Amino acid sequence: MTKKEKIRYYGKDILDSKSIQIQKQCLQHGKRTVFEHSLAVALMCLTINEFLHLKLNERRLIRGALLHDYFLYDWHVKDKSHRLHGFRHPYFALENARKEYELDPVLEDMIVKHMFPLIPIPPKYRESWVLCIADKICASKETILRK
Repeated sequence: MTKKEKIRYYGKDILDSKSIQIQKQCLQHGKRTVFEHSLAVALMCLTINEFLHLKLNERRLIRGALLHDYFLYDWHVKDKSHRLHGFRHPYFALENARKEYELDPVLEDMIVKHMFPLIPIPPKYRESWVLCIADKICASKETILRK
């Protein structure tokens, strides 16, 4: 199975959800939407896992990546609730994900800790570290290239 096929297989319910449509409308970095960013992070998680021979749970990596920015609002819109977005959005994403999906402690840690070191509590699980690194790689690339 290709990486894209794995993302579709393990993330089908997330990718087909009504809430994901909000992510398709909101910009994240440069001209990338939150949805496109989350897909790129999922691909990067699989790439890191494969490259480093970590043998981590691919289903968890994919689902954590798809839900890590599940805050479901456009943070570029001026609104008091969007203040300190970088610090607060992991908690909003976790709250939204809990409403729609069954999460285990690893997935919860992945979502909340993906902004380390901006949020000073380090990831607890290897999957969380991979997501954190994949997110930084993708966000940096998207911001620098602005494509």
